[in-house]
Amino acid sequence: MARYALLILPSANRVYAEASASLARAELEIFSQSVLGGTISEIAETTIGGVPYLTFEATNMGNDAAAYLANLSVGFALFELEGELLRPVELRRLDRYDDDLITIQKYQGKTNEQFTKLLLNVTVLSSAFAAGMTSRQLAVLDPLCGRGTTLNQALMYGYDAAGLDTDRRDFEAYSAFMKTWLKRKRIKHNCGYDGPVRRNGKVIGRRLQVSLAAAKDDYKAGVTQHIDLVNADTTQAAEFFRPASFDAVVTDAPYGVQHGSRTADAGLARRPLDLLALAVPGWAALLREGGAIGVAWNTLVARREDAATVLAAAGLEPLDGPPYLSFRHRVDQAIVRDILIARKPG
Repeated sequence: MARYALLILPSANRVYAEASASLARAELEIFSQSVLGGTISEIAETTIGGVPYLTFEATNMGNDAAAYLANLSVGFALFELEGELLRPVELRRLDRYDDDLITIQKYQGKTNEQFTKLLLNVTVLSSAFAAGMTSRQLAVLDPLCGRGTTLNQALMYGYDAAGLDTDRRDFEAYSAFMKTWLKRKRIKHNCGYDGPVRRNGKVIGRRLQVSLAAAKDDYKAGVTQHIDLVNADTTQAAEFFRPASFDAVVTDAPYGVQHGSRTADAGLARRPLDLLALAVPGWAALLREGGAIGVAWNTLVARREDAATVLAAAGLEPLDGPPYLSFRHRVDQAIVRDILIARKPG
């Protein structure tokens, strides 16, 4: 049994930095349960040389285990403890692109990038496809994608990314950013479609579809990733995507403060439960059997048990074991955020 120390990545967000160690602890427990055979134990917050670490014991910390743990949302460096010495453990992250894909966009209401990565990690790890996290080209949908932080994190992992958002300004901002970024980085890509979507002679939305590859040889060989972004109401998701076509659905529900989502009948909705009740059945239909949905929301405007009831009513199985009850944290005075994960049977 060896002991390890994880150095936490600094966060520009002071409030999130205060919560990052406890969030990483819960995330690490889910990594252990889902892909590491329960080999991690004795997780603790420890100060070494005046610097805070997350320490833990582990057996069989080989290359496969290190490959998974390299993608912890707030992991900066990992060391094996040898007496009073720290021996670095090589971490090879999934990241396929420069980190400015995630960090360069700055706008009001943007979700913390580290939290977005945490939410994606925990959702994928809770699915039947967890073992393929580092080896499969998974398909991820964010049905309330805003300006695409979740989409970009999925791309960073080598996954396919799809999103919907009803705000045309957000759609246009993400579209402009992605086109500019791809050209500036000289990444091989092709814009398959960029324009209106029509049904029965009426425009029901706009769509951007892009294929890309981090390496030119992959692009030439047809080994590409895909972006599929739709400017439309999230309750219409099933009109734009095939059933059972996603491994994970990952999203931030409206926080009920500055955020909102426009439903077809009720206008701008700031109550997350109302939106989830309307949208989750459609999201669930797009999820493959064994896939998982991860939703973040403001607990000050909706109780966890009420959100779980909505997901269960759509035929999903909410996960409420001990690690899944440890993600509640304060964002600001009006927002206390939590994560709810549910899996589609099969």
